[in-house]
Amino acid sequence: MTSSARPLLNRRLAEFGTTIFAEMSALAVRTGAINLGQGFPDTDGPEQVREAAVRALRDGRGNQYPPGPGVPELRTAIAGHQQRRYGLEFDPDTEVLVTAGATEAIAASLLALVEPGDEVVALEPYYDSYAASIALAGGTRVPVTLRPHEGAFRLDLDELRDAITPRTRLLLLNTPHNPTGTVLTRAELTAVAELAVERDLLVVTDEVYEHLTYDDAEHVPLATLPGMRGRTVTIGSSGKTFSFTGWKVGWVTSAPELVTAVRSAKQFLTYVSAGPFQYAIAEALALPDSYFADFRASMTAKRDLLSAGLADAGFTVFRPRGTYFVTTDVRPLGFDDGFAFCRALPERCGVVAIPNAVFYDDRAAGAPFVRFAFCKKDEVLSEAVTRLKA
Repeated sequence: MTSSARPLLNRRLAEFGTTIFAEMSALAVRTGAINLGQGFPDTDGPEQVREAAVRALRDGRGNQYPPGPGVPELRTAIAGHQQRRYGLEFDPDTEVLVTAGATEAIAASLLALVEPGDEVVALEPYYDSYAASIALAGGTRVPVTLRPHEGAFRLDLDELRDAITPRTRLLLLNTPHNPTGTVLTRAELTAVAELAVERDLLVVTDEVYEHLTYDDAEHVPLATLPGMRGRTVTIGSSGKTFSFTGWKVGWVTSAPELVTAVRSAKQFLTYVSAGPFQYAIAEALALPDSYFADFRASMTAKRDLLSAGLADAGFTVFRPRGTYFVTTDVRPLGFDDGFAFCRALPERCGVVAIPNAVFYDDRAAGAPFVRFAFCKKDEVLSEAVTRLKA
């Protein structure tokens, strides 16, 4: 035991305890409930990609420390993906950095680019690591809230503009957006780009759900817009696209000076990771367009199955245009507290969900909203819907 009265946890992290994902996943195990809380698939990705990892292991590729920036094959594949998909040209040697998933990429970017006292504007609700990473960097987070309007969560561009002050250093964007499923439009992103150029801001964009957009939604990388190539740090990840979330292979693409800055922080976090898996993801990124189309079609069907079931069960459903999450409003069911609802749900009907309030600074604004993941087998989703209706 320590003899000091000083708290053991760094004050910057004092507000962050055990994540809601750990709590709800433990509740799922204890009750035997279907876990639609944490966003991981219950099936593996393409067999040929898994076999590529096995082949790399057997061939001795990546079993020792890989290069700090990532293996050349993967960096080249990432650059090729960005060029084919979006017309963005990146030098694999100076403008691509491989990370231990997107979470490390976010942390390293903020630690590298934010000074103590800098303000970071982020879209609320936001993935919980954003707040923790801003705090670790000594920054001040400034939320701009996406608000429900006509069946979706919308960005108020005037509110975004008003949030920027002389102390603002960086915008942290996520599109397609977790947890709301919003996909920022080209017009909205153009306005964001113009604002960033006008105020001389850096932008970190979390685009891990880039291949999961639905209906007529279009994913537009911010770096493709005028004036943004040299001030945007784009974050991608293999986990969401190829359903190997445990491999933790993510990346950063940006201008050389920004990649160098992020690498300076990253090298003191994990240093390197996922050696053999990097070779496998290099092959995954070269899969034909049919893979990405089929993957999107499969997720669209799952989205529709769960959304319809939730609506039939009495929830107000915000039909997502991206990601693999559905946000719902539980007030039609007689609840106004998402925490209480989610903690009672496993015992009541054997399903686990996540209260959106954990993704808000303004907990009251997120109180009635609950998130369900649909990246599960169809039969699992059908059983969950049956339980919810009961």
